Amino acid sequence: MSSPAARPLPPGLVSLADHEAHARRVLDDNAWAYFSGGAADELTLRANRGAWDRLELLPRVLRPLAGGHTRVPLLGRTLAHPILLAPVAYQRMAHPDGELATAHAAAALGAGLVLSTQASTRLEDVAQAVLGDPGRGPLWFQLYLQPDRGLTRELVRRAEQAGYEALVLTVDAPVHGARDRERRAGFRLPPGIQAVNLAGRPAAPPPPLQPGQSALFDGLLAHAPTWEDLAWLQAQTRLPVLLKGVLHEDDARQAASLQLAGLIVSNHGGRTLDTTPASAARLPRIAEAVAGQLPVLVDGGIRRGTDVLKAMALGASAVLVGRPAIWGLANAGAMGVAHVLRLLRDELEIAMALCGCRTLDQAHGTLHSRFANTIYSHL
Repeated sequence: MSSPAARPLPPGLVSLADHEAHARRVLDDNAWAYFSGGAADELTLRANRGAWDRLELLPRVLRPLAGGHTRVPLLGRTLAHPILLAPVAYQRMAHPDGELATAHAAAALGAGLVLSTQASTRLEDVAQAVLGDPGRGPLWFQLYLQPDRGLTRELVRRAEQAGYEALVLTVDAPVHGARDRERRAGFRLPPGIQAVNLAGRPAAPPPPLQPGQSALFDGLLAHAPTWEDLAWLQAQTRLPVLLKGVLHEDDARQAASLQLAGLIVSNHGGRTLDTTPASAARLPRIAEAVAGQLPVLVDGGIRRGTDVLKAMALGASAVLVGRPAIWGLANAGAMGVAHVLRLLRDELEIAMALCGCRTLDQAHGTLHSRFANTIYSHL
């Protein structure tokens, strides 16, 4: 499959913040509300960013740096760098090439890609576009457990047959958050945009309610997934399963006891439950809880290469970025996503060098410990 046509990169974009500002001019109010909005008052959305900002790096000088690199091990592979693209739905709202452009950019930059269940491009087409690239990062499929186990099993089989290397089960959104910004914008999917991997399988109607029952708990959530459903999923697939959306230590320990392949510390980008802690604040506690039994990844608010280094210092094995890739996609298609990744990689290398950190296994010594402690001392 040929690469999507390149679109020139707009001038003056030298940071992810520049990409965000330019994307706001490119995207209409409908798409902007969906991609950039959070739940309720968007306190968690802002907290995600602020938590990384409050952490401070402590430089070291005159340390040997020759031969330094950003490579990290993850699930049996050696990644060129610890940056993956998080699952984001309906990417064709941002650019006609949608997930195909994002996948090509990720492959070109050696970044991992997690494709959303609600992608606007068929999962088989995305896999076919990049699996032959020898320099690509890992290709994972994000999964929401469907009320219909047959549909879940079908999605898993399709992902396996297409060549995906892991499943990322998102568990922090059994119901949508109260997304005020989307409601104010009257959000709706544009014509021709849909979750194509779920097409043709209408959602089962909720069970009829009895007097006094809740439309949410007894209706929409009647089949909300549980730990037993996770065990069922593990039995259905040969692929490693990572759990995305973990913030509590007890959940992390239970996940580790089930021999999952990894955890992703995430609050869904601030899109589900507002006032939850920032993912950066919970990362060290989750890493401590599992004590190296499985890799811990993190997403939420990462906008600089310095944030990536801070995440590694707090115990992450890798990071995921979501919204910045969409901004790059809106601005210049595959070229824009590649530019976002290149900026993060370059900034990470600069931060490592200035902290005297030749490889990322030395990242734990880069944080100013007083500030590292204050970020989550209140929790």
